[in-house]
Amino acid sequence: MPKLIVVNRQGEEKAIDGDAGLSVMEIIRDNGFDELLALCGGCCSCATCHVYVDPAFADRLSSISEDESDLLDSSDWRNEQSRLSCQITLSDDLDGLRVTIAPED
Repeated sequence: MPKLIVVNRQGEEKAIDGDAGLSVMEIIRDNGFDELLALCGGCCSCATCHVYVDPAFADRLSSISEDESDLLDSSDWRNEQSRLSCQITLSDDLDGLRVTIAPED
C-alpha cells in the first residue's frame, strides 16, 4: 500500500496509506483533510483539489491535460508544481508522494 504525505495549509505534515488506483484527491478527502473541498468529486471540472507536488515526483506523474491546465489557470496560486489531485492516480511507483494543499482561491 503506497504512502502519501500530505501537508495541510497550516504546514502540518501527515503520512497516510492509500490504495493504489485511487486518486490522490480521494485519499486526501477520505482521511479527514476538510480543507481540500473537491467540489466536483473528481470530474476535473473545478480546481478545489489544487495541490503542489514535490518536484522530486514531477517526472513520475502523467502529463497535465489541457483541461487540467485550463482549470489551474483560474487559480491565483498556480505555480510550476501545481496539479489537481483528482488527476493523480496513486500507484506503487508514487510511494512516498508528498503534496501540499494549495491556498484556497
